Amino acid sequence: MDKHDLSIEEQLGQFHNAIREYIITLLLFILLCIGSYVIISHYKKKVESEDMYAGQEDAIVYRISLWLCVLTSAVSAAAVMLLPISIISNEVLHLYPNSYYIKWLNSSLINGLWNQVFFFSNLALFILMPFAYFFTEAEGFSGSRKGVCARVKETMIVLFLLAILVQGLFWVASALINDDKYSKQTLFDMWNIYLPYLYSCVSFLGVLVLLLCTPVGFARTFTVMAQLVVKPKFFRDIEEELCTMRLERENILRKIQYKTLGNEISLHLLGFHHTIFTIQQIANGHANSECLQDQLSETEHEIYQLEKRQRVSPLRRNLLFPIVMLILLALTVFSMLLVVHNTLLLLVGIKALPKGAKDAVIGITSLSAFGVFGAVVEILLILYIMSASVVGLYSLPVFCNLKPVSHNTAMDHIIGNCIVILILSSALPILTKTLGITNFDLIGNFGSMDWLGNFYIIFSYNLIFAVCTALCLVTKFTATVRHEIYDRLKTAFRREKRSVSFSASSTINGGVKEE
Repeated sequence: MDKHDLSIEEQLGQFHNAIREYIITLLLFILLCIGSYVIISHYKKKVESEDMYAGQEDAIVYRISLWLCVLTSAVSAAAVMLLPISIISNEVLHLYPNSYYIKWLNSSLINGLWNQVFFFSNLALFILMPFAYFFTEAEGFSGSRKGVCARVKETMIVLFLLAILVQGLFWVASALINDDKYSKQTLFDMWNIYLPYLYSCVSFLGVLVLLLCTPVGFARTFTVMAQLVVKPKFFRDIEEELCTMRLERENILRKIQYKTLGNEISLHLLGFHHTIFTIQQIANGHANSECLQDQLSETEHEIYQLEKRQRVSPLRRNLLFPIVMLILLALTVFSMLLVVHNTLLLLVGIKALPKGAKDAVIGITSLSAFGVFGAVVEILLILYIMSASVVGLYSLPVFCNLKPVSHNTAMDHIIGNCIVILILSSALPILTKTLGITNFDLIGNFGSMDWLGNFYIIFSYNLIFAVCTALCLVTKFTATVRHEIYDRLKTAFRREKRSVSFSASSTINGGVKEE
C-alpha cells in the first residue's frame, strides 16, 4: 500500500507510534548508559594514580575513550536484556491484548529494539572500540603538530588500513567457504553482505567462547556465592578466624614498633658515622615499614568483614546459605536437563533449527506451557547463564589476567573487557535459542545467520554443552571426596611400604646376628 493511500488518521497514528518508540528507546538507552558509567567508574583507575595522564591532552583522550566504553557497555547490557524484555512483552500482550495502557508495547517496538541492538553492536565492535584503543595509543605522526586532532587523524588512518585488511581477509574466507557465492557482491555491497557475514563469524566465535566459559562458570558460581553468603557455624567458624586475625594485627603492630625504634637508632648512629651501609639500612627499613602498613590495612579490612559477618542473625546465617546453594543447584540442573531435552528433540527431528524470521509478531501465544511462571523461569535461566558465563570467563587461564580490579583498572584493560563482554552478550540470544532455553524466535539479523541452519553444528553444540556441564558439576562436587580418598590411599601405601622395608631390614639384621 502506498503512503499516499493512507488516511490522515493512519499517518498520524504511525507518526505517533514512531515518536513513542524513539522516546522509549532513548530513555532505556540513557538508563543503561548511567548504569554503565557507574560500573566503569567503579573499576577505572583513579585520576591521581593514573600514570598515563601527562597533561590536558591525555585527559581529553582518555575521557573520550571512557565514554566510548560506556556506550559499548550500554549496548552489551541491551543485548543481554533483549530476550527478557521480549519474553515479558509477549506474556503481557498475551494476557492483556486489548488494554489501553499497554498499546505502546507492540511488535514494532520489539523488532526495532532487536534491529537497533544489532546495529549498535556492529558499530561498537568494529568502529568504536578499535577507535578507542588506537586513540589512546596514538601520539600523532612524526613531524605533524601535536594535539588531539593529530591523534584523531592517526587513529582514523590506522582504522582505515585495518578495515581494508580485515575486509580482504573475510572476502577471501567467504569466497572459499561459500564457493564464490558472495565474493563479487561483497566488494560492492559491504553493508548488506560483508558486515552481517563478519558479525556472523564474530557471533559464532562468541558462542564458542560461551561453550568454554559457561560450564566452568556453573561450577565456579557455587564457590563465589559461598564467599559472598555467610556460612553456618559448622561450615565456617568466624570467631576462630576473627581471633586469628586479631593476633595477626597485634603481631604486625609489634613489628612496626620495632622497625620504628630501629630507624630511630639508625638515625642516631648516622649523626656520628655517616656510613653508606647505615643509609641503605634506613631505606630498607622504610620499605619494610610500607609493606607492614599495607599488611596492616589488609588485616584491618579482613577484621572489619569478619566482624560484619559475625553480627549476622543466626536465622540468616543458618538458612540463607542452604537456600542459595539449592537455588543455584536447581537452576544448573534444570538448564542441563533443558539442553539434554533439546538435544533429543533435535536428534529425533521434532525441534526446528534456531534460524528465525526477519520480523515476528508477539502476543499471539504464550512461549511456555506453564504460562507466566514458565516465562519467569526462562528469564531467570537466561540471566543465570549470562552471569555464569562471565564468572567462568574470568576463571579461564587466558582471560583471568583481564579481570577488572576496583579503582585499579587501566584504560586498555577496560577496553578489552568491553570488547569481550560485548561479544558474549551479543552471542547470548543465539546461545539460549540454540540450547533450547527459550522458544522465542531470533528477530532480525540475529536469526539470519547461515550457520544457525546447520544441523550438525547445532546438534554438536548441544551435546558438547551438556557433557561439559555434567563433567564440571561432577568434578566440583566430588573433588573433595576424590582428594581425600587419594590422600588416604597414598598414606596407606606409604605405611605398607615402610612396614615391608622394616620387616626386610629386621630379617637381614637377624641373619647377621646369627652368623
